[in-house]
Amino acid sequence: MLRELRIGDMVAKLPIIQGGMGVGVSLSRLAGAVAKEGGVGVISTAQIGFEEPEFEKDQAKANLIAIKKHIKKAKELACGHGMVGVNIMVALKHYKEHVLAAVEAGADVIISGAGLPMELPELVDEKSHTRIAPIVSSKRAANLILKMWAHRYNRTADFIVIEGPKAGGHLGFSNEQLADMEHMDYDSEIKEIISCAKAYEEKFKKHIPVIVAGGVFTHEDVMHCMGSRFVATEECDASDAYKHAYLNANESDVQIIQSPVGMPGRAVRNEFIRGLEKKKQPITKCYNCLEKCNPATVPYCITKALIAAVKGDMQNGLVFCGANVGRINRMTTVHELMSELVGA
Repeated sequence: MLRELRIGDMVAKLPIIQGGMGVGVSLSRLAGAVAKEGGVGVISTAQIGFEEPEFEKDQAKANLIAIKKHIKKAKELACGHGMVGVNIMVALKHYKEHVLAAVEAGADVIISGAGLPMELPELVDEKSHTRIAPIVSSKRAANLILKMWAHRYNRTADFIVIEGPKAGGHLGFSNEQLADMEHMDYDSEIKEIISCAKAYEEKFKKHIPVIVAGGVFTHEDVMHCMGSRFVATEECDASDAYKHAYLNANESDVQIIQSPVGMPGRAVRNEFIRGLEKKKQPITKCYNCLEKCNPATVPYCITKALIAAVKGDMQNGLVFCGANVGRINRMTTVHELMSELVGA
């Protein structure tokens, strides 16, 4: 049996955190369903307001409205079970505003990566209901963050998420590391990060759970470590066409691409990616999503590509995925998937 997950004074009966997937893939419906089953459902705030009426004119306003709306809705769907959290990328142009909106809306947890969340404790009062966690891929990153948080804020993480090389979307590894992934001894790196967390547990006299993400597909994977599979559920917020892109993908269809975020990313090779190999996609409008994006130099608009995909336009859409997407061959429900993962 898997042990329950305790984060501060909150308890999830199942120690499973559903990864936050943007744009629009993990919103309130998926996160609420996962929390209802006793896990931690996570909403991605990346361009979360793309369906709001204000989005085309004022993306920042639309996103803040949607953050509060989806957290509220997910909590209603959860019926008091599990936890509802948000994933907020450090690379976002309005990172601070997203964090403050999530806290105001009562998010149980904030998970933050795609950069080092050095100022996260400053934005989330330790006395607030919301707990905070960095996403790291190496001991170096974990130690850097925890050391800074301890020095500057006399505080440490409430939990840590380790994102391994098999994860979907943006990755904290170089192209060279990803190309030689089969020979990477990542279990050793995981143990080093856990050791780093334990050092700060002793310093602050508190338990710091460490959650492993990336490549978790079966109950055996869960047991070994303690993704992508949540996309192929009826409750996933993405379109049916998006889900079928996962169901139809083979291992050979997975490709590492260079994202405008400035990091390599893992995605399903489709018409959109093949087109980019021939020429850049003209950018006619900036959606103000990333702090360090220059529309004049990047090969495509990531907001436009991700929204197209989540709405079902596979010809013009970017479909992020994990390394195990080729193993997904059937649609399921969150209830069935959670039962399978815990070995019920």
